[in-house]
Amino acid sequence: MAIDDERLFENDPPEDPRDEILENCREDSHCAGFKQEFEVCQERVTSRSNTEETCTQELFDFLHCVDHCASEKIFKHVK
Repeated sequence: MAIDDERLFENDPPEDPRDEILENCREDSHCAGFKQEFEVCQERVTSRSNTEETCTQELFDFLHCVDHCASEKIFKHVK
């Protein structure tokens, strides 16, 4: 017999800390340099009408930093 997940948690659904952890890591001082590089690149690219430049590398660097920061914190919540 399967447990109905909606009924199990209808009064007190479990909270997923992932979103809050990711947001905190996006604002973390360690990732601030990567975030600033990405934002500067975005401004540069959007200010030009004809460019082949993308901000892919800056985005990947920022996301890597955020993922690294979050991974250390998220696994503390895994049971």
